[in-house]
Amino acid sequence: MRCLVTGTAGFIGFHLARRLLAAGHSVVGVDGMTDYYDVALKHARLAELAGPGFVNHTFMLEEPGAFASLMGEAKPDIVLHLAAQAGVRYSLEHPESYVASNMVGTFQVLEGLRQHPVRHALLASTSSVYGGNPRTPFRETDTVATPLTIYAASKIACEAMAHSYAHLWRIPTTAFRFFTVYGPWGRPDMALFLFTKRILAGEPVEVFDHGRAVRDFTYIDDLVESIVRLIAAPPGSSPVSEADTLSPVAPFRVVNIGGGAPVTVGAMLDVLEDALGTRATRLLRDLPPGDVARTEAETRLLRDLIGYVPATPVTAGIPAFVRWYREHYAATGAVAPPPG
Repeated sequence: MRCLVTGTAGFIGFHLARRLLAAGHSVVGVDGMTDYYDVALKHARLAELAGPGFVNHTFMLEEPGAFASLMGEAKPDIVLHLAAQAGVRYSLEHPESYVASNMVGTFQVLEGLRQHPVRHALLASTSSVYGGNPRTPFRETDTVATPLTIYAASKIACEAMAHSYAHLWRIPTTAFRFFTVYGPWGRPDMALFLFTKRILAGEPVEVFDHGRAVRDFTYIDDLVESIVRLIAAPPGSSPVSEADTLSPVAPFRVVNIGGGAPVTVGAMLDVLEDALGTRATRLLRDLPPGDVARTEAETRLLRDLIGYVPATPVTAGIPAFVRWYREHYAATGAVAPPPG
């Protein structure tokens, strides 16, 4: 297949592109190479992807017409839209970047899909859309009307826009909601990366909600496996089961990608300390604005669609991340990037 992946220099986009290339597909990538976090890490990811079958383009998706033009040149069979401005806390200080990157950028992607139809369009959303929903596990059929941040609100808007395009232009579209993805080549702004850097530097770590916050951690290889399987399961005319979110008016569905086996952040930190062989000085803090106390994915629809659910425990995934972290920064001679 000819695949077009947005966000190829990002954590998830990089892993997905590498998996597609290994399977023999060609990948056209797009990334804006923003400096939200360490750009050197993004360049290192792209260097890993370099080779036959891969070409990358650098531009911002919100640039009018740029994505549609690339679609006309690349003629992809599949589009996987992962590029976004991520981060819950960053959205409290820079809300405008979420409107531009997520909402306007996704609009330009949808316009490209309207002009150049594909077999299946898949776009990334987030568990943050569940917002103030008090019931867990989060079900795809739950109302997403209580976002706690502009980040979550922007992703709800992306899902809604994608549904309207799927309805109007009959674009088979799947929106998947990620749950706390982690693993090698991860994002420096996420807790696991921050904790690792600070513990190795002998610095204290801030542990929000006093370590009681619960997260449905999803290992990156499991996430990519799920996405690859979903590529082959575009929305059709009939639901696959009672759990299906297939729209009654469009070839569109939303699906959670998580393991449904959440752990507390305190327990995650215990595993990290064991992997590092050192203890952390923990600064216990209250839950900050915009954060939720618990995330947990209902996984029935994912299982019904692809016969697979992420299952790597943090006791295996966190040591894998630590090995990569040590090897990467030792091999490059680089200093780990600053937080934020």
